[in-house]
Amino acid sequence: MSNQNIIFDYNKAILWMETKGKELYGKNFILQDSDYKIIYQLIAYFIKDEKVANKLGIYLDKGILLSGPIGVGKTAMLNTLRFLLKPEERYIMKPCRDISFEFMEEGYNIIHKYSRGISRQYEAKHICFDDLGVEGSLKYFGNECNVMAEILLSRYDLFVSQKIMTHITTNLTASEIENLYGNRVRSRLREMLNLISFDKSTEDKRR
Repeated sequence: MSNQNIIFDYNKAILWMETKGKELYGKNFILQDSDYKIIYQLIAYFIKDEKVANKLGIYLDKGILLSGPIGVGKTAMLNTLRFLLKPEERYIMKPCRDISFEFMEEGYNIIHKYSRGISRQYEAKHICFDDLGVEGSLKYFGNECNVMAEILLSRYDLFVSQKIMTHITTNLTASEIENLYGNRVRSRLREMLNLISFDKSTEDKRR
């Protein structure tokens, strides 16, 4: 396996990931053998290993939609692996729940903040929206708005025009995403994201 003629050792990458994970989350951070299939795909994506990515059906010019049951480590994996990227390419992790609270306080400017990058606080163009689906529809001065649906539609426009990456973690299935955000959002997510999924039977690691 090579990336730009450099032999890459995936086993060492997994060891690095465990070390970085412990640094971020404490000594209880452990990668299980059952996770290796998912981790292998994610590492291939983030180091831009074209040979392996092509073999696995992963498109390097799209973002990542990491889905799976609660507590399997989706957030921790994407938060850790972003440190494989150069600082200028590194995405920020933003919980969708926090975005919902910001919307209730600040209103529709929040949609522009995450879909057009007008806020100095978030200079990074690339964002990982963490735990999509927990925020629900929200009201601002009596007006209901599906905030994340609007943000994701705008992020699609940025993806098409400027190749700005969006990543997502979620517990939702594809059909649940469509039910919550509509078929337009689901269609655009299919175009802009690689779907990588944990098996439904994967156990909650927080036990």
